[in-house]
Amino acid sequence: MKKTITYFEAAGSRNTDETIRLAKERAEELRIKDVVVASSHGSTALKVAETFDPQKTNIVAVTICESFHDQGWTMTPEERKTVQARGIKVLTGIHALGDDVGSAFTEKRGGTTIAEVIRETLYRFCQGMKVAVEIVLMAADAGLIPVDREVIAIAGSSEGADTAIVVQPSYPRKFHNLKIKEIIAKPREP
Repeated sequence: MKKTITYFEAAGSRNTDETIRLAKERAEELRIKDVVVASSHGSTALKVAETFDPQKTNIVAVTICESFHDQGWTMTPEERKTVQARGIKVLTGIHALGDDVGSAFTEKRGGTTIAEVIRETLYRFCQGMKVAVEIVLMAADAGLIPVDREVIAIAGSSEGADTAIVVQPSYPRKFHNLKIKEIIAKPREP
């Protein structure tokens, strides 16, 4: 099989529309019916819903956890309501690859957790790759996506989307079952 990967010149929100378009194209080719999207305030999730029909596609928006509220990164109740009104499921939970109890200890006492090693490895591809894998783990663990078929994950760097992958999901406790099957798009420079 020969497939094309789109590499964006730079990371960022300017790639959102093209990332979503490419993800939709590949989802149609593979008949994928589940899309997981990182969306802090809902705008990226709403753009996904403009391209993927929420009546025919299970769209799950994964937001950043509440511990980032003081930095203004969390979804407001009004934003959540708007996203859910479009038929999108919204998940806010503990990050699967860090920012958890283990991270609290490494910040205070040093060292590194296995989750942080995995996170840093995925960052070598780009921030969106780390986030895409993480949101799939989170959505699977919440029971919002199946683990017996491939899904599309869409994520980015800071705002918007610049990364899309085809993933065989797994639960965090069965991480070794997760498979990144295809990279659809990513920034060339992490």
